[in-house]
Amino acid sequence: MAYYHNNTIIYLNGAFVKAAEATTDFYSQSLHYGYAVFEGIRSYQTASGETKIFKATEHYDRLRNSATALNMPYNWDTDELIEATYEVLSRNNLRNAYIRPVVYAPANMSFNPNTESYLLIAAWEMGLFLGEKLLRVMTSSFQRPNPKGFRIEAKASGHYVNSILASQEAKAKGFDEALLTDMNGYVAEGPGANVFYEKNGKLYTPATGNILPGITRATVIEICTELNIPVEERLFTTDELKQADAVFFCGTAAEVIGWQSLDDTVFPAKWENTLGRRIQLAYKNRVTEAVKGELID
Repeated sequence: MAYYHNNTIIYLNGAFVKAAEATTDFYSQSLHYGYAVFEGIRSYQTASGETKIFKATEHYDRLRNSATALNMPYNWDTDELIEATYEVLSRNNLRNAYIRPVVYAPANMSFNPNTESYLLIAAWEMGLFLGEKLLRVMTSSFQRPNPKGFRIEAKASGHYVNSILASQEAKAKGFDEALLTDMNGYVAEGPGANVFYEKNGKLYTPATGNILPGITRATVIEICTELNIPVEERLFTTDELKQADAVFFCGTAAEVIGWQSLDDTVFPAKWENTLGRRIQLAYKNRVTEAVKGELID
């Protein structure tokens, strides 16, 4: 897909510039070592016709926390960045958009700390990252990194080499997406999404510690509270997951998307009758600010 064209505007270090004319330093630690942090954010055209960024404050606060976790200087204000993001959307005439802020490092071929960081905000139109049909998922041969080796709670660019490898492996074998376990063999997450499963009217999701605690994941848990759906965070294996009635991924890019199967196991519940489907509809209403309490299909 084309992420930009000759007239696309990005926000780069305090200025609005054309993406086609922007430059970066080829000696940056970010390019050579993956030393950067980023966010994935969505905006939606709401039921009232306005363009709204979903959970903008939470995303930009996490961007700051990620940078701090990686010892990257961070001197931006959340409100300032939200305002700049709305301006990027306006200048590019975008409503239903995917937004990508990146904090990256200057030229530095050593491992010494930097005294400054740079910031980019780009946006483009993007549909559902994993599509709309139920997913055929494969247990990956790759595991999530040891949390003692990384700041696993940070949304760091370098972490996603692991995600790319897992996703490419699954697609090369004819699956739609991968599922990664942690170093102890427990279910962790997808390459870019958290996972929930349904069993006997209750939802389960991996506990924090070996996963990125996603903002969409937190939203799903909020929705469960509102809909009186019990949800438990705990450790479980792929064998247990294969006994589920239904399973779904959730993430900013993927939103809420159900699974058809894991490896050779097909989940028995009809998606239309699952808790995941209820949450999928409730999430859609939330991000578009549809009438509260209505489930619009």
